[in-house]
Amino acid sequence: MRLRFLGTGTSFGIPVIGCGCEVCRSADPRDRRTRHAALLELSGDRKLLIDSPPELRLQLVDAGVSSIDGVFFTHAHADHTHGIDDLRVFSARRRSPLPAWADASNAERLRATFPYIFDTSYQPPRGTTRPEIDLRVFEPGRPFDAAGVTLTPFAVPHGDITAFGFRVGALGYVTDAKTLPAEAKAILAGVRVLVINALWHGNPHPTHFNIEEAVAAIREIAPERAYLTHLTHRVRHAELARALPEGIEPAWDSLVVALDDT
Repeated sequence: MRLRFLGTGTSFGIPVIGCGCEVCRSADPRDRRTRHAALLELSGDRKLLIDSPPELRLQLVDAGVSSIDGVFFTHAHADHTHGIDDLRVFSARRRSPLPAWADASNAERLRATFPYIFDTSYQPPRGTTRPEIDLRVFEPGRPFDAAGVTLTPFAVPHGDITAFGFRVGALGYVTDAKTLPAEAKAILAGVRVLVINALWHGNPHPTHFNIEEAVAAIREIAPERAYLTHLTHRVRHAELARALPEGIEPAWDSLVVALDDT
């Protein structure tokens, strides 16, 4: 199994529109961050997509992805879902609905935001298509099968909504979290690789970890390796990489992490 980071930025992305800061002008390709998405590449050429951000088509083209076997939605915010129409090519190619998973609350938000996809009474005009998505609801803490692997989802607070991380094997994955509740820590216990969101240094954010909070959470979980994602233009990749403790790295768009030993 491999984890491919497709997008490692926040809702603004990097470069930020109209910004001339050092990071937004950086020539280092690792400082160019699209909105959050990742891909679990599984045995038998199976792939599980994590979120569908606005840049999804570009991310998948850059990664050379021609098929996926399902989607895990962490939550229904725009920067994690508004590339959902790009899933249309996959349902059309497979000639069957594409499985997707979300918790009950975020599934309801997806159905309300994209009725042309999820309202079964809607029929697109003749000669046109829409994404065919089989949206399935998971329960927090209850393992389920997704694209042939077992995921255990857990809730994390994210402002006025709840987002979801998951564990698969010895990988723990958390984005858009402010804290790790006890239930999440219990599920993450013993992971060897942890991905976790972090915005910037200092200045605590009301709905996300900052870097210091993320590092503290990593130390509590104590994985062998950890990767920071959902980073902003307030941190430059090279500088952050030098400043982080051993075993913790900033992820970047297109980074691939081998998980065969997990």
